[in-house]
Amino acid sequence: MTDLSPLPKPALGEPYLLTPGPLTTSEAVKQAMLRDWGSWDGDFRAMTAELRRRLCALLGSDAEAYDCVPLQGSGSYVVEAMLGSFVPWDGKVLVLANGAYGQRAADTLRVMGKAHTMLDKGDYAPPRGPEITRLLEADPEITHVFAVHCETSSGILNPIQEIADATYAAGRKLLIDSMSAFGAVPLDPREIQFEAVVSSANKCIEGVPGFGFVLARKTALEAAEGNSLSLSLDLHRQWAAMNKTGQWRFTPPTHVVAAFIEALRAHEAEGGVAARGARYSENRDVLVSGMRDLGFVTLLSDDWLSPIITTFFCPADPNFDFTKFYDAMKARGFILYPGKLTRAESFRIGHIGQVDAHVMRAVVHAVAEVLQEMGVQCAAPASESLAEQQAETV
Repeated sequence: MTDLSPLPKPALGEPYLLTPGPLTTSEAVKQAMLRDWGSWDGDFRAMTAELRRRLCALLGSDAEAYDCVPLQGSGSYVVEAMLGSFVPWDGKVLVLANGAYGQRAADTLRVMGKAHTMLDKGDYAPPRGPEITRLLEADPEITHVFAVHCETSSGILNPIQEIADATYAAGRKLLIDSMSAFGAVPLDPREIQFEAVVSSANKCIEGVPGFGFVLARKTALEAAEGNSLSLSLDLHRQWAAMNKTGQWRFTPPTHVVAAFIEALRAHEAEGGVAARGARYSENRDVLVSGMRDLGFVTLLSDDWLSPIITTFFCPADPNFDFTKFYDAMKARGFILYPGKLTRAESFRIGHIGQVDAHVMRAVVHAVAEVLQEMGVQCAAPASESLAEQQAETV
């Protein structure tokens, strides 16, 4: 097995958050929240402007065609704002779902009363270009395609390039939920066409929860006027107000913004998207290798494993109990993530945030200790789980 040298204690005695966000943040990000800011003050307006500029710059040299609109609330708020603002009332959305967040987008559209249809791929498989092409050819009323970049209920990294190519070849527009991938997985509009992408402060940029943001074509933002029936989730109104005054329309999460600015600067210092993604990928590789050595099986094949979070089947061994496993791992300083699959028993381990390969090796070491403590002899899943996995990925 890999090096299992003792792990340094987490900052301030905190556990490591091995989740897809909130996640473990740096001491500098925490310190940035110790000052109070006036939401109308010029210093805070300058912070908002810096936030918007830095996020647009992450799109690369084509960034001038896009603008950034931050929005108070969790990631689901900004997904709802994107769907409500960019899909006109005579539009129709093809939702590509292979987990909870595609399903949530469909629920959001249903509540809005906006027309939609769904390609549901279950828990194991990604949507592919040819099937998207067939669905778009069969339904000319579809105006937009909605895709989740990294579906964290399974950990799958969806083929966003393939999805974009199929969408624009059919003359439709793509809206991307890159909540858990933006900042670590490249999303260059020169290569991948999209109208808008959303993410959140507490994901791969390594800030804290409190707001999300959209990066959208300026032409899409201009055309969004009048589409939303929501006052607070209207991205066009938020964009227009910010461009006019430099201020948020409603009370902003000032401390969260200050922390995010610090996180953006650290992201740049680390080497940007490429370096952040490389660290997360190494974390995944170390974790997956070590867990497989212990007998665990990943939900997904290597082709679709994301650098964000990995789902493992629960062991079929009768001595394994996830609640006890979770509590024992927490006692060792690691907070895991329960499974979120529709059928198979599973759990998830995130590998983003202020963690590195050394932390991942320590996680594997802790898992081995807990299995021994629980009397689990075999970490393999139930045979029916494997049979279902194989059937759905054929």
